[in-house]
Amino acid sequence: MQDLTDIQYPILTRARTWTEAPPIMCLTRKRWWVFVGINVALVILGQTAAILLGRFYYVEGGSSMFVATLAQTAGFPILCILLILIPSPAVGSPPCNPRTKRHIFLIYLFLGVLLAGNNLLYALGLLYLSASTYSLICVTQLAFNSVFSYFLNSQKFTPLILNSVVVLSFSVALLAVNNDSDTPSGVSKTEYAIGFLCTLGASAVYALLLSLMQLSFERVLKCETFAAVIKMQIYTSLVATIVSIGGLFASGQWRNLLIEMEEFNTGSPSYIMTLVWTAISWQICSVGVVGSIYLVSSLFSNVVSTVALAAAPVASQVVFHDAMNGVKGIAMLLSLWGFASYLFQNYVDDSRTVNSEKQIVESSIVSARKEPSCAVSLA
Repeated sequence: MQDLTDIQYPILTRARTWTEAPPIMCLTRKRWWVFVGINVALVILGQTAAILLGRFYYVEGGSSMFVATLAQTAGFPILCILLILIPSPAVGSPPCNPRTKRHIFLIYLFLGVLLAGNNLLYALGLLYLSASTYSLICVTQLAFNSVFSYFLNSQKFTPLILNSVVVLSFSVALLAVNNDSDTPSGVSKTEYAIGFLCTLGASAVYALLLSLMQLSFERVLKCETFAAVIKMQIYTSLVATIVSIGGLFASGQWRNLLIEMEEFNTGSPSYIMTLVWTAISWQICSVGVVGSIYLVSSLFSNVVSTVALAAAPVASQVVFHDAMNGVKGIAMLLSLWGFASYLFQNYVDDSRTVNSEKQIVESSIVSARKEPSCAVSLA
């Protein structure tokens, strides 16, 4: 019997249908795990660095919410390099069949505006919260993802997923009553509450955004190639960037940018490099997110983002010396428990899919071996 770990699996057909795929999409199981591992590392490193740099911007004297919002999407031209490196689809591959260009434009416009609003909420959260508290609240995106996936993507509520939602809710509740332990200096209780609610709202909007993207691919674009997913990321980021620039000028914050840069505690060059590397870090994260969606699913991509959020509080302790008291420690353990429960459910689902694929492959091999003998008997 041929070693099943060396059989090539068409990546785009996981949990869908078996069709012909370009060579880059046909990977052995071992190589598939390698690519998944690379994308997981990109998400964890990119998101952790972006959160720390975003908080560093505020700590050292930055104050523009729209600049922090703009930095989250302004680096999207980097993703254009991936489009150049992507090979053309194989001959005979089913083409993408979007309904109309107008519908596609409206999808990119709506999702881009939603992304801009999401980034603004995240920027407000980082302004009034420590990096560790911010990251722990963001873990709730898993719970929100379960709810939106149930209504929009036909996701089933299993006992493990329900357990994850409940545990993550308890984690957030603990942080809500722990608002005096690590509040940044100069932040009042009212501002802490605003930051808490904005971060919680941003987690919900992010989960909704992923579900709507998946729904757009399934119902309108009807195409889930790597190039299509990259284009979705580029065009929505373009719209979000335009909206953020508009907000920057409409709010009048652009008038203070030169003063803000000159008064930045670590100097003007540090101010510029902080924003540049924040933008680059978010795009590194985006590449990992897109790759995870392409190789596995949007649900898995959300789970990976949660891993990065769990790593951020540890990193913030080292960089910003954030307090890690007993309540926050318990909240982190609950977050990890909720994440583990959610991840185990995905592991169970993936194991079932893999076993089904192996049975199909085994049947194909057996049928191929029987074909010559059948031909002899017919002769």
